[in-house]
Amino acid sequence: MNEMKDRLMVALDVEHAEQAMALKQKLAGAVGWFKIGLRLFVAEGPELVRSVRQSHKVFLDLKFHDIPNTVAQAVESAGRLGVEMVNVHAGGGEAMLRAAADAAAAFPEMRLIAVTVLTSDPMPKAQAAELALERARMAREAGLAGVVCSVWEAAAIKQACGDNFITVTPGIRWSDQDTQDQKRIADPAEAVRRGADYLVVGRPVIRAADPAAAAREALDMMAAARP
Repeated sequence: MNEMKDRLMVALDVEHAEQAMALKQKLAGAVGWFKIGLRLFVAEGPELVRSVRQSHKVFLDLKFHDIPNTVAQAVESAGRLGVEMVNVHAGGGEAMLRAAADAAAAFPEMRLIAVTVLTSDPMPKAQAAELALERARMAREAGLAGVVCSVWEAAAIKQACGDNFITVTPGIRWSDQDTQDQKRIADPAEAVRRGADYLVVGRPVIRAADPAAAAREALDMMAAARP
């Protein structure tokens, strides 16, 4: 179960630091990672990241997408902040990805990954899968550690880019949970079976009546699917 805890990332998609820290406390023994995205980072800044890092690993999900030099500088700032994972958007192109990878090389404990296609993107699944694979190959060639992709693209990306190439999969739902804005979804067991290294779960956990119980339910499903 400890292995599964280190593969489960809970998205702190909340409004302010007080809510984030309350969730961190509730989930202290259930998850190994927290994801901090645009809303919370813009509201609270680096200090919130430092607070979360006192007890958990942090995936800084800001999807940097700009000219190569600007993205490289942003990645460098993330490295100095001490986060364990940060992402850029592969739509920025090969030169941007290479600049980001060069900047990340100074921080060997930080994994740099690229967003392929958002799991909320309404494009047809076949088209999304083709684009995700193309961008994953580009990210690997540029020197990144892995990608963000849907569960449904993870196996093909592993086959094309190697087992050590990280796949981080949002869009996790189970039972009768509302899919909301997600289009390409799967449950935790399916994610593990299809090669996801890390599962990102937001609303199904943080909006649950008992967030820790919801996280444990996800962990149980992950563990049951492990080969």
